[in-house]
Amino acid sequence: MKVVLFAGGKGTRISEESHLRPKPMIEIGGKPILWHIMKMYESYGHKEFIVCLGYKGYMIKEYFLNYYFHNADVTVDLESNQIKVHKNKSESFTVTLVDTGLETMTAGRLKQVQPYIGDEEFMLTYGDGVCDINMDEELKFHRAHGKICTMAIVQPGSRFGVIELDNKNVVQKFVEKPKEDGAWINGGFFIMKPEVFNYLHEDADAIMWERQPLEDLAKEGELVSFKHNGFWKCMDTLRDNHDLNDLWEGTPKWKNW
Repeated sequence: MKVVLFAGGKGTRISEESHLRPKPMIEIGGKPILWHIMKMYESYGHKEFIVCLGYKGYMIKEYFLNYYFHNADVTVDLESNQIKVHKNKSESFTVTLVDTGLETMTAGRLKQVQPYIGDEEFMLTYGDGVCDINMDEELKFHRAHGKICTMAIVQPGSRFGVIELDNKNVVQKFVEKPKEDGAWINGGFFIMKPEVFNYLHEDADAIMWERQPLEDLAKEGELVSFKHNGFWKCMDTLRDNHDLNDLWEGTPKWKNW
């Protein structure tokens, strides 16, 4: 199944890094977060990707165009300009890179890649979040309910630890990053039928996917949520990037390959 990745935003909330490179190219453990997301999908057998490019998209193109040689041992004969590859550590991905515009909103980016998807089911997510979602279970759930769109929903942990006190205000313990009180949010990791393109209007370039298209799907009862109670982390800020790098050095919960 093809996987569409939103990778065109400017990442203004992580501008310490995004002024140098697009947000999906910011690294975790020496690899772009985009690569980590692809590896998650690959582990479930989904290896065909369509990447919606925008801000500094040429850097993503260059990364994949040169991926083979950057991940291989090579001998270069400078006199004859011949290259011999000895050992390659490349991936089994097929990656279609589509320039969807610098200022295009997410609904417009999705509409522009429709010719590359064709008339088939597909997956969609953002280029800045990782999780340990069971994609096989989500796909089974999606096909069972028969609606147009399945959206994974999550309960993000608080950015701040909680202090528990006794009745005399003496600190009893610290609870790190508890779940929010019953609040569920869009976690990305969508699965959709091709009929979803009927909800992307001619003015889609100026519309966020999370607004009119999803709202219209919800009004018509065609949007179903898949609750994910496990690990989920969006790289929204520099602190998030540091947290993910720390996890990578310890126990990267999204690493299932």
